[in-house]
Amino acid sequence: MDLALLRTFVTVHRAGSFTRAAALLGLSQPAVTSQIRTLERQLGRPLFLRQARGVTPTTIGDELAHKAAPHLDALVEIAETGLDDESSLRTLHLAGPPEFTAERAVPALTELTGEDGQGFALRASFGNAEEALEGLAAGHHDLAICTARPRGALLTATPLCDEEHVLVANPARAERIGAGKPRRKGAPALEDVPVIEVHESLPFVSRYWASVFDSRPAAPGTVIVPDLRAVLACAVAGAGLAVLPRYLCRDALERGEIVALHEPAVPPLRTYFLVVRTGTLAMPHIARAHEWLLRAAADWC
Repeated sequence: MDLALLRTFVTVHRAGSFTRAAALLGLSQPAVTSQIRTLERQLGRPLFLRQARGVTPTTIGDELAHKAAPHLDALVEIAETGLDDESSLRTLHLAGPPEFTAERAVPALTELTGEDGQGFALRASFGNAEEALEGLAAGHHDLAICTARPRGALLTATPLCDEEHVLVANPARAERIGAGKPRRKGAPALEDVPVIEVHESLPFVSRYWASVFDSRPAAPGTVIVPDLRAVLACAVAGAGLAVLPRYLCRDALERGEIVALHEPAVPPLRTYFLVVRTGTLAMPHIARAHEWLLRAAADWC
């Protein structure tokens, strides 16, 4: 069986679309369609069901992907690292949300870079869950840290840690809204308080309100910035209230730069998952990074 056909098949299976697979492979969509049809003729069975948007693998398609994908990934790894240069470092490609990846994962993994002859070079990229999982499925990343558990069997997810969310503002702002001291019952008067967020949809604030107050926030976003570290800086400066991961704002809370506006009996949590392509934990550098992050996460959040 032609390995090029298998590579195209696995890419389509992971991408869920001939169009996305063609872009990932640098081929035209007709070329991808032709290769899949050729493979289906060779096997005598359909591998995908064409849908209005993308494709869905048949049972045979899923079985072939589960058998072929790990071996193709291993061949790519061999091609990238080479067989003769034993001194060259393998490269681990990590993807995840910018704040958590930068504050937690990357510092932990740097302990494994280039030491004792078993280390690896590290390349990190930032993105949301959808971007990280798509890149992982396409083979651009080796590990992905996500707040969404992927569907299907080609990606394997392991819970990494839980992140507690805290409703905060700086002391002056908290004093003005009568929330200088944490409260365990009832919401502070927050209807007219400016909101600092990472998106117009207010993902963190809306999730907190739904979980704790069983309602939706009344105030629109006043300051929208693309990074939670910028949200923290704006909260310290007094721009408004914010919902932040406790690990990210713990030091600012301890220094008194911000205060918790509310302390629910059960704080909202968000789970991070460590995701790999199924079968790739057979590769030593991926397995080592995976194990190291799981051990390090015991002290996080």
